[in-house]
Amino acid sequence: MLHCSIPSTGQPHVTEGVMSVARLSGSGQCMPLIGLGTWKGDKGVVGEAVYQAIKLGYRHLDCASDYGNEQEVGLGIQRALKEGICTRSDLFVTSKLWNTFHARDHVELACRRSLEDLGLEYIDLYLIHFPIALKFVPFEKRYPPEWIHDPEAEHPKMEFANVTHRETWEAMETLVDKKLARNIGLSNYNAQSIMDILKYARIRPAVLQVELHPYLSQESLVWFCQSHGITVTGFSNFGSSSYIPLGMDQGHGSGALGDPAIKDIAAKHGKTSAQVILRWLVQRDIVCIPKSVKPERLAQNLNIFDFKLSDEEMKIMFSLNKNIRYNDPGEFCKGMGGSYPIYA
Repeated sequence: MLHCSIPSTGQPHVTEGVMSVARLSGSGQCMPLIGLGTWKGDKGVVGEAVYQAIKLGYRHLDCASDYGNEQEVGLGIQRALKEGICTRSDLFVTSKLWNTFHARDHVELACRRSLEDLGLEYIDLYLIHFPIALKFVPFEKRYPPEWIHDPEAEHPKMEFANVTHRETWEAMETLVDKKLARNIGLSNYNAQSIMDILKYARIRPAVLQVELHPYLSQESLVWFCQSHGITVTGFSNFGSSSYIPLGMDQGHGSGALGDPAIKDIAAKHGKTSAQVILRWLVQRDIVCIPKSVKPERLAQNLNIFDFKLSDEEMKIMFSLNKNIRYNDPGEFCKGMGGSYPIYA
């Protein structure tokens, strides 16, 4: 079961070993430290990967409407449930509110669409995907709507909506009230935006999901969140490898996976570079959501709780930070008729 009591401090608490979970402030729900990322999970493949991951022991699935594959992810979930591999309460499923649905009247609409596609009655964690409000695009016109408002326009571009963070967050809170989401949180937000939300939140953000890997260690942001009772989830855990097919790797090739220092640490422990990176994150009380469709790598990514990095090895990992950000709307949105420098 993924429900457990929250420590009396109300702060995020991590338990390693058999459970390997983070307990979320507010709800007290348990969030597995290792989850399966589904970004770039190709149709025709991702459903089987989800099913196989659940068979291997994964109980945390990270999804989003913008990934365009929630229906297939849902089929993988339903297959596992039907076969009795686990129950719904064993799973922790995350989805995300896309930029075009930030207005008060559209938040619940978007959440219900994700629930329908996933075949679920509730989402364990619903995140605002980006602190970027774009003009609404109806489902019947295009889904997922992605970044550009009208791809067929003479000059296709993003079109922004005049929606505040407060309006969106208050609408997110009603999802908890209606039991459509058990926890709500943020993704790709910086400390200043989080501080703004904390000033008026009736239900505080349970989780912040951000890019996090050895070349972007985010120490200050992680400290800020954890000191405010917000659990941190890191995406793109291995660095630039996820961005090579998109031409966003900035010439770093295999990125952290090929880093000599990490390979040396891995050799000492008889582990892979990927396992060392995930172990480094977990020892920082950070939830990880590596993506893979290969059974052997899925199994390896779960197998990180039988070793521990020394203090010296942790220092070496931190020393690799280069503040390299691969997923930055301020950069990749420049080709969409504008940019949105949320990290500037």
